[in-house]
Amino acid sequence: MEDSMDRVERLLALLLIQNVKSKQEKGIQLSIAGFSNTEIADIIQTSSAVVGQFLYTSRKSKGKKK
Repeated sequence: MEDSMDRVERLLALLLIQNVKSKQEKGIQLSIAGFSNTEIADIIQTSSAVVGQFLYTSRKSKGKKK
């Protein structure tokens, strides 16, 4: 049962990001959906450190816009 839930989550994640162009934006969308940095990295095929940097940069730039 665990494997089928993993597949469903992965499928939903891929549907969520199918029209998103950049890896950074994909990472942000997946983070908003509740995926961990490690899960995001696996989905978009990068490292969790890169995902962490994407999310940090995104939060930092949103803070400057206010």
